Amino acid sequence: GHNEADEPAATQPLMYRAIRSHPTVRKQYAERLQAEGVLAAGDAEKMAEQYRSALDEGRHEVHPSLGMIGNAHTIDWSRYAGVDSGEPVATAVPGPKLASLGRRILQYPEGFTLHPRVAQIVVNRSKMMSGGMPLDWGCAETLAYASLLDDGVAVRLSGQDCGRGTFFHRHAVLHDQGSERTWVPLQHLAEIQPRFTVIDSLLSEEAVLGFEYGYATTSPDCLVIWEGQFGDFVNGAQVLIDQFISSGEAKWGRLCGLTLFLPHGYEGQGPEHSSARLERFLQLCAENNMQVCVPSTPAQMFHMLRRQMLRPLRKPLVVMTPKSLLRHELSVSSLGELTGGGFASMIDESDPIDARGVRRIVFCSGKVYFDLLKARRAEGLADVALVRIEQLYPFPAREYAAVLARYPRNADLVWCQEEPQNQGAWYQIRHRLQELAGEGRPVYYAGRAPASAPATGLAKLHEAEQKQLVQTALTAASADRTALDLPRLAPAVPAAANPTMRKSS
Repeated sequence: GHNEADEPAATQPLMYRAIRSHPTVRKQYAERLQAEGVLAAGDAEKMAEQYRSALDEGRHEVHPSLGMIGNAHTIDWSRYAGVDSGEPVATAVPGPKLASLGRRILQYPEGFTLHPRVAQIVVNRSKMMSGGMPLDWGCAETLAYASLLDDGVAVRLSGQDCGRGTFFHRHAVLHDQGSERTWVPLQHLAEIQPRFTVIDSLLSEEAVLGFEYGYATTSPDCLVIWEGQFGDFVNGAQVLIDQFISSGEAKWGRLCGLTLFLPHGYEGQGPEHSSARLERFLQLCAENNMQVCVPSTPAQMFHMLRRQMLRPLRKPLVVMTPKSLLRHELSVSSLGELTGGGFASMIDESDPIDARGVRRIVFCSGKVYFDLLKARRAEGLADVALVRIEQLYPFPAREYAAVLARYPRNADLVWCQEEPQNQGAWYQIRHRLQELAGEGRPVYYAGRAPASAPATGLAKLHEAEQKQLVQTALTAASADRTALDLPRLAPAVPAAANPTMRKSS
């Protein structure tokens, strides 16, 4: 065991004695060329001397490789370099075009028999496209793909259960119940269209994510997505994230627009099916190297996916995708939100409350927002504003400052999350929240206590924790603690038993 700069003979003397007594490859090749009359005696030594002299004199001796740019197997990425991540882009789709795409994604061959539950999903999507039902996540996501394909953008989606979707929401691949034939509507939008590929991959996150990273680095005009069956499963591919996805541009100048779908949210399913380890991705964020988003509505998902390809920007996109929100009665959108608007990095209060009477602003991301919203409405709290941060990195500082300016200066600022205090977004964004809030206006934390595992395995304990953190965010009184109290001197009692919020630095 040694590195390339060590003396290997110290541990393997016989092998390296044999190696050193063996003629080098260059010497053997030179002797062969000389024996064949290609080189005269002494030519090989003269070539080596000439090369060494050129290096000593600073001359460039490496012959340039031919055909690296401009042939059928290479891509010119220059048009994606130096793009401002804040550059706006129009992602809305005109109503007539969206309606036409909606009809086509619902078509399948005559005599093709769907499973009754899938048939009902198709019926419901037809109602959604006519305005008879609000849009759910599966419909909005499919419309995003269809609209990108119509715009000339190829789409590639791989993961362990991508065709159907782990949570029975996507159904990009339809299965005939009589013959097991399959039909992919997104492959039949037009006679001539970009490729739509959906792959149920093998159970190896590292291998598949590595392949998709390579695919994305050579295909800037294709939306390349890897989806974890649960977001937790991405930890099996962590080396790809550390070595390539987060740092490939900085280390090698390799741009990449790879998108990761990581189902994330606390529904009492235990430590292996709750957390996509949001904190790990945020810890790796710097120098605008990635985007980390937590969309809370189908419309946000629609505009986010279109933005990923319609902007002349190619950065990895990490998405904390929903699980229970896929069918949540409040997490829905209208057709009008797809035909207008765009992706919002931050969503301010949605209920008609008087901003002047707000005494507390609760910032959050993801599923916990809807828990907070339902509790606030049930309790009739008109003095608590709920603000969703949909893009955690790059942090939407301008939008955050605008929210602060809208409410009274003496309103409490609270960050609420489902994850334990040492996980989730808190440690990675609290300095951003505090910096713009200014001195003398602390930002408080409401959430679970620090924990070594992502979540409890007991459903009843999960429910108690969830209820407590929601109540803490909405109604608990703030404690008079110094900034150093968090987290080093946090109370030893569990957060579920202690309603006091703790102040950030």
